[in-house]
Amino acid sequence: MTSPSDPATKPLLRIGVIGAGVMGTNHGRVLAGLPGVSLVGVVDPLEEHRSRAVELIGCRTFATVDELLLAGVDAVTIAAPTHLHHDIALTCIGRGVHTMVEKPIASTVAEGRDIVAAARRAGVTLMVGHVERFNPAVAAIKQAIRNEDILSIGITRVGPFPPRMSNVGVVIDLAVHDIDLIRWFTESEIVEVQPQLSSAVAEREDIALLQFRTASGVLAHINTNWLTPFKARNVTVATRGKYVMGDLLTRQVTECFGFKADGSYSMRHLPVGHDEPLRAELIAFISAVRSNGVPAVTGEEGVASLEIAIQCLEQPPKAAAVRHTQPLRAAG
Repeated sequence: MTSPSDPATKPLLRIGVIGAGVMGTNHGRVLAGLPGVSLVGVVDPLEEHRSRAVELIGCRTFATVDELLLAGVDAVTIAAPTHLHHDIALTCIGRGVHTMVEKPIASTVAEGRDIVAAARRAGVTLMVGHVERFNPAVAAIKQAIRNEDILSIGITRVGPFPPRMSNVGVVIDLAVHDIDLIRWFTESEIVEVQPQLSSAVAEREDIALLQFRTASGVLAHINTNWLTPFKARNVTVATRGKYVMGDLLTRQVTECFGFKADGSYSMRHLPVGHDEPLRAELIAFISAVRSNGVPAVTGEEGVASLEIAIQCLEQPPKAAAVRHTQPLRAAG
């Protein structure tokens, strides 16, 4: 027996995916298996990408966004290259289609704000795909620090250079995830940015050491690069009452607490779920569309994180103050 809230009791939500690269193909795979969803098809201008989508998902494919929209969709997810997000999102929103855009929401803050304003005028749901929020380890960290007085956050997100990357560096590709997490963990806006960037082997920045201060006074830093031969994704959060460590790849979260004057403390491993982050994210988007509720990651939040990332790229590094002193004179 089904309940009124069961997806099986509701009309099928017709969804299309725009972009059949690695992420778009994963969108299609997940959506094809969700109850209450009809995957209308996947769009990509490249025939090889469309062929791969057919092989892996077994879905219909289209060469253009217009073809997908003519087939009829209630919602779309956009996993195309970032520089295409603005035009594609405005086209879909202009047809009254609910839209999820992969991070970052757009190439520029102005384009991101255009998308947000268009969705508001059209009355459609707009969500930004910051999938790391749906990582069960991140959710466990968020729960562990709830109602805590957060002092500092440290995030490491490193790995080898991705061959697919060409038009952005590590700040937009990787650090924007963690800028969003810092804002989400602290529930506070970032008000100070101190970036150190370097292009060691790539055309764009491939090393970034980023420091932040939030309006609530939390100090945070991000260490990210494309020079590490293996992937590492680690988060540490220090509060007045505990110290939380999370490995986002192995999904292990540990909490240190009960600090005593002699330096001793207690430690425990926290329970972490097993959900696939992308599946949880897409379910959240579908839920927001069906309920006409506030999405898990709003367009405004996506723009705010993009704005901080761009500040990191545009703000010149501060030169260290040089203290000039007189040379020492020989005695005598």
